[in-house]
Amino acid sequence: MSFAERLLRSIDRRGPLCVGVDPHSTLLNRWGLPDSVDGLSRFCRAVVEALADRVAVLKPQSAFFERFGSAGIAVLESTIRQSRAAGALVLLDVKRGDIGSTARAYAQAYLAPESPLHVDAITVNPYLGFGSIATILDEAEAHGGGVFVLALSSNPEGREVQLARTEDGRTVAQLVLDQVADRNAGDKPLGSVGVVIGATVGSLGDAAPDLSRLNGPVLAPGLGVQGATAEDLRVVFQGLNGVVLPSYSREVLGRGPSVTGLRDAAARCLAECRKVVNYPVL
Repeated sequence: MSFAERLLRSIDRRGPLCVGVDPHSTLLNRWGLPDSVDGLSRFCRAVVEALADRVAVLKPQSAFFERFGSAGIAVLESTIRQSRAAGALVLLDVKRGDIGSTARAYAQAYLAPESPLHVDAITVNPYLGFGSIATILDEAEAHGGGVFVLALSSNPEGREVQLARTEDGRTVAQLVLDQVADRNAGDKPLGSVGVVIGATVGSLGDAAPDLSRLNGPVLAPGLGVQGATAEDLRVVFQGLNGVVLPSYSREVLGRGPSVTGLRDAAARCLAECRKVVNYPVL
């Protein structure tokens, strides 16, 4: 089963919601946990217990585990295994991007079934040129994995590159979107190469992305604390040929460490998204 098929099945059963797992030091302290491997482990166990059996996708941010070295990576491996065992798809936010054998090694680290870090999908950065991620896309396809390619990120600094114009007048972001669309062309029910477009980008006028050919999933970060609301999804993703996966992090995690608080916050976010994103109510 392809990543796209698994994603559509998970959305159908659990609703269109991705929750980030971002155990930064401020949040650990807010939960009353030490900024240590022990605090990291306790944080992740609570998130998995609260959400892994009910949200479509969990999205650990690799950097917050890597900062603790090998012990942090061990916690990440455990979190991935437990999340997938509970039925959640795992999208690892690593934003990798390199060339040749290095790109292949990244793909094998996260997408090969025999890897201890094996996840359903990863994020990648195409700004060494779209061809530089071809090896990762090939590896993902071979293993039924997914890839989300950065196109229009939620940080304002990204616009100086992403909204720059190419020789044919397209924005750089649109060039990336078109290359993803070419990769997904003909795939059914949907292509497994997605894109990342921040829900915070708003209305961009003549620079607005054309998503009519995408035929893939869109990860939409920036909701909640970063300023975007579910209503912004109507503006940013009009005309989309694909599915939107709204992503929340601090809006949900800030309600911890209570398992009930985490579940209630996720349920509220999901209810808001259901009003806007056209998915069936289970």
